Amino acid sequence: MPSNHLVTVEPLGRQVTCREDQSILDACLRSGVWLPHSCTHGTCGTCKADLLDGDVDYGTSSGFALMDFERDEGKVLLCQARPRGDVVIEGDVEVDEGLDFSPVRDHTATVVEVEEIARETRRVRLELDEDMTFSAGQYVSITVPGTDTTRTYSMANPPSETRMIELHIRRTPGGVATDGWVFEGIHVGQRVELSGPYGRFVFRPARDEPAIMIAGGTGLAPMTSMIRHLLADPEDTHELHLYQGARTRGDLYGVEEFQALHAAHPDRFHYHPCLSEEDGGEGFRSGLVTDVLGEDFERCAGHVGYVCGPPPMVDAAMRLLMGRRLFPRDIYREDFFDESDKASGGLNSPLLKR
Repeated sequence: MPSNHLVTVEPLGRQVTCREDQSILDACLRSGVWLPHSCTHGTCGTCKADLLDGDVDYGTSSGFALMDFERDEGKVLLCQARPRGDVVIEGDVEVDEGLDFSPVRDHTATVVEVEEIARETRRVRLELDEDMTFSAGQYVSITVPGTDTTRTYSMANPPSETRMIELHIRRTPGGVATDGWVFEGIHVGQRVELSGPYGRFVFRPARDEPAIMIAGGTGLAPMTSMIRHLLADPEDTHELHLYQGARTRGDLYGVEEFQALHAAHPDRFHYHPCLSEEDGGEGFRSGLVTDVLGEDFERCAGHVGYVCGPPPMVDAAMRLLMGRRLFPRDIYREDFFDESDKASGGLNSPLLKR
């Protein structure tokens, strides 16, 4: 049996029991101690923290997410670090008004639907055996059936759907989870193990400024959860501007749903599907999603930004929003990394909080 060790989390002064084969981040999230994190695979660097006392196994952290000199300075990635005795860590603990994160739990689910929704993209719906409480924008970690490999996917369903998880998954050539399962072998009735909820890319209800939402590829999934959640509430008054980018019409999905939501909520929800490599016709904008947004907003001050998708698109959106006078503290982002980013260093500026 793996040994248990005590993790003290500063500046909270909270103590958490962590197994020797368990990441410190996982132990904290399951104990209700919420620490910053994003990819949970040692790639993005969001969960970087100070090791104040004790020893850890650093795991498979990317050399770009945690550089050698940072290790020498006592930095660790909490999603990879496993204790080798009692440890004390200091995390970048943030408290956001109006947010209440639920502890991570293990779940079992059944595949109930698999549908092609765009080129190389599938919608997968999973029915949970037990309810999951989460915030709009969070994600789950799924164990790929028949392997010990886990992959993370954002939930597109609103928090009101506590038993049904909707995932939007794009194929990665050679991917263990996509080529090895979602696009080969997945079937209705299959049982799946997962855990969640994870992530802090969630809608901030206390921010009452109009929201500019920029989504690329399956970065639309968490935005879908937020939009469905907010527009279903007749008491909610947030104004939302969704800019959805793709190369061609065949790469775009969810169009009919968002067009219907715009028609039903014309004063609250504004939808802009953007195509960079073809003219989609009436109702579609031409150009990169950032170019289209730049045409509409000379200044973004007085708004709040939500950006999700591939790292290059997220970086471009961040530059545009800040160039239009929106401060980094007013922008929330989620980068969709894959395993290749560990080796390639597909990371973002450490000056920007994610």
